[in-house]
Order: sequence, then structure tokens, then C-alpha cells
Amino acid sequence: MTLSDIDFPTPSKGDDCRMVREILDLVGDKWTLYIIATLKDGPIRFNELRRRIDGISQRMLTITLRGLERDGLVKRTLFPTIPPRVDYELTNVGRTLLAPVMALVTWANSNQENIQNARVRYDAS
Repeated sequence: MTLSDIDFPTPSKGDDCRMVREILDLVGDKWTLYIIATLKDGPIRFNELRRRIDGISQRMLTITLRGLERDGLVKRTLFPTIPPRVDYELTNVGRTLLAPVMALVTWANSNQENIQNARVRYDAS
């Protein structure tokens, strides 16, 4: 397969390539993929999300969730309890990302050994 075999969408009049690039940058962000995949089974509290995503700091989780909420991919629900409880879940638009995100996760899981072997071969040469 070559690039000429791929049917890339052609921008229609008025399409803003910068906006598409911003969205792809967001979705391609390291933590966004983990958050989307972690929210696939339904609402999760903030601290539970942090525990499930190995290596993410509280600050980075907060920043990423705010961006996802701003873009309409994640919904934040605040419960007026003491202490306050905050749940995060995918919106309908966010759920449409599950198939491509999970496909990437599955691909990464099934190819991690191949990639590691290629790195070892490359570094040895």
C-alpha cells in the first residue's frame, strides 16, 4: 500500500485545515488516548482515573480532561457531597472515538514485540 492508495478526504470549501490539525493533535496526545480508553466502560471518578492511568500526574490529568471537556468529548459531573465527588464520562461524540482509539490500542498491544525487536536490530547496526 502506498499513500496514493489511501482515499484522503478532500477539504470542501470553507474547511479549516488548522482546526482539523488541532483536533488531530488533541486526539494524538499521549494522555488523551489513555483517558478515552479508560472511560470506555462508563463514568469514573477523578482519582480512580488517575489510579488506572499509570504515570499520569494529577496536573496532566486535570489539563487533559479540561481540554476534552472543552471539545465536547468528555462530560464532567459534580456531585454536591462532602467531599465533592466528580465523575467523568464520554459524551456521545467522545464515544465515537472509541473504535479508532481501541483499534490503535489493540494494534500497539499486538505489535509491541515486533517494534521492540526492530529497535534492537536498528540500534545494533
